[in-house]
Amino acid sequence: MSDARKYFNLASPFAMKRGGALRGAHVAYETWGTLNAARDNAVLILTGLSPSAHAASNAEDPSHGWWEDMLGPGKAIDTTRWFVICMNSLGSDKGSTCPASIDSATSEPYRLNFPDLSLEDVANAAHVLVKSLDIDKLGCLIGCSMGGMSALAYMVLHPGSVRAHISVDTAPQAQPFAIAIRSLQREAIRLDPNWNGGQYDDERYPDIGMSIARKLGVITYRSAMEWNGRFARIRLEPEQREEQPFGFEFQVESYLESHARRFVRTFDPNSYLYLSRASDWFDISEYGGGNVMEGLKRIRIEQALVIGVSTDILFPLEQQEQIAEGLEAAGAKVEFVALDSPQGHDAFLVDIENYSRAIGGFLARL
Repeated sequence: MSDARKYFNLASPFAMKRGGALRGAHVAYETWGTLNAARDNAVLILTGLSPSAHAASNAEDPSHGWWEDMLGPGKAIDTTRWFVICMNSLGSDKGSTCPASIDSATSEPYRLNFPDLSLEDVANAAHVLVKSLDIDKLGCLIGCSMGGMSALAYMVLHPGSVRAHISVDTAPQAQPFAIAIRSLQREAIRLDPNWNGGQYDDERYPDIGMSIARKLGVITYRSAMEWNGRFARIRLEPEQREEQPFGFEFQVESYLESHARRFVRTFDPNSYLYLSRASDWFDISEYGGGNVMEGLKRIRIEQALVIGVSTDILFPLEQQEQIAEGLEAAGAKVEFVALDSPQGHDAFLVDIENYSRAIGGFLARL
């Protein structure tokens, strides 16, 4: 199978915000388009928790990416104009150093010996990657979901390194509902006997815990409106039902099960735990004396587009409004777009037409 990933070696040791350091660490990334002579047309995309760096197909890897319809020649993120970089987050098992990686000190996987991970670490890894490409200032930084929080960290930690920003369905800090859901996801994984304190393998793998964690996530990624529209109270045919007490009876249960089954073995459970907790820990108010608005006001950029969706229960629309207000107070020219997409938090992956219109229009004006 084709693989377009490139790898950037981080400084060794690479110091982590909450203590400890990684040695011999790297991050995976992919690129599209061409960097111009002025080196000022670079766009960096920071992803949500589970996506890889493969945001779209390219010459090296023609398979569809997670933002395939958004990125490419003539699309909203037009690669005939922009040089686009998408980085796999530090801590993710999609090519970057993560808990499943080998610790050079022990020649064994890090597992729970991986240092505490923060989104500031993800941001710092992204910044040194960009600098290694001889790019002093990004033309635009795009952050989606968890990646939006990493993008805020990038801008507050590295002032003057970004000209414009697109914030997509994210938050300046995790709210209690989001923390509660992620806590339950982590608990489901940790309580699976096969998790075994992080010491699992392919033979004894926490399939059940990962399945429950994914189902909880999927429920929150979409809206009640969409669940109602897609499944209503439709029951499975008798022959499709589980022959056990309290087995699946409704179509929505079967859907969640099949979705989780596809995901379970595609993402390392310990990486899931680390990235999930990093999302809970991030709080822009740490840079503003405990005040979110003051933290946002420390970000110095020229322009921003902030997009949110009214049906998002994980990153509510009022948090997008807060980001827009904070960036505007910091002196940026801000466009705020509130969409009514029924798909909830996942709308940026599904409602490509409306997100493309907003993102493409903003980038065309830069």
